[in-house]
Amino acid sequence: MLHRSQLHVRVVSLRLGAAVSLFIVAVSLPGAQQGGPPAQRPLQATSELVKLDVRVADRHGDFVVGLEEKDFRILDNGTERPAVFFAPVDAPAEVLVMVETSPAVYLIEREHLLAAYALLDALAPDDRVALIRYDQSPHAILSFTADKSALLGALGSIHYELGAGELNFYDAVSAVLDWLVPGRDKNALVLLTTGLDSSPPARWDALVEKVRGRDIVIFPVALGGSLRTYTGKKSYATNSAPGRSGSRGNERLPQPEGSLSFAKADQALRTLATTTGGRAYFPASAKDFVPIYREIASTLRHEYVLGIAPAHDGQFHSLRVQVARSNGASAKPPASQLAFRVSAREGYLAPGP
Repeated sequence: MLHRSQLHVRVVSLRLGAAVSLFIVAVSLPGAQQGGPPAQRPLQATSELVKLDVRVADRHGDFVVGLEEKDFRILDNGTERPAVFFAPVDAPAEVLVMVETSPAVYLIEREHLLAAYALLDALAPDDRVALIRYDQSPHAILSFTADKSALLGALGSIHYELGAGELNFYDAVSAVLDWLVPGRDKNALVLLTTGLDSSPPARWDALVEKVRGRDIVIFPVALGGSLRTYTGKKSYATNSAPGRSGSRGNERLPQPEGSLSFAKADQALRTLATTTGGRAYFPASAKDFVPIYREIASTLRHEYVLGIAPAHDGQFHSLRVQVARSNGASAKPPASQLAFRVSAREGYLAPGP
């Protein structure tokens, strides 16, 4: 079990000019193995199918376990397709944590790193974790390993960039997706980021296109707290629970648009989550990080993995997963009559003929 008390915080003061001091916080774990155990897996795996990480909740929001392959219907562009792969909720997960270390975050509080133990404690023992940081480009720090303490140790090696620099969030995520060739395990990308990006709109369009063709689930956790909703006049409340992602009725009021905008960043994070079947989180204060990390881990522990053979027409195919649990005595009733809420990726980009 990993505890917050195990973490030691090292504060470095950097003096700029005559009177300005900036503080950067790094987290270190005594005795941590920076390289992890010798038998670490690389950041790549292979797959030939369209994989769906599927979560099923009842009308009360509780995860539904014990489902079997026959309880699922997968609709590809509205046409039912047979599952060629199925794994129950106890299948292991690979979780890649990507931390922003650009100049945009050097003044942000350290709680998002100190609370990382909550994510690791809540993962299953055979789940594997890896760590990447990004500034103007991504940098791999720790390859996939089941040694959760290695991730906390690796967090202690993170250095934050100072000064002016481009914010290349879109390109960094895109590059990481290229590194990760999907496999048959559960795959999740946890983004600790402001979501700010100074690149041209075409880079965002390219990322969305790429994300639609991948089978990794993205969980963005927005950094910046109250700065994201600050308007200079007054704050506006949202209609969702604190720290959770926006949906219908939960969009924040527009903020001034520019090359860098938290409003634009918020929308980008929501889009990445929705497209992949994940969830975006917007913690308002330091105390929100622990429950958010625990919820992400719980979500991964309750995912089913299904796979279908892809079409070969080079087009984007919408996907919909339905659940109709059999009562063992008669045919399944229509899924629309059952009180299940199913979360999965929106679709996939089919290979060419």
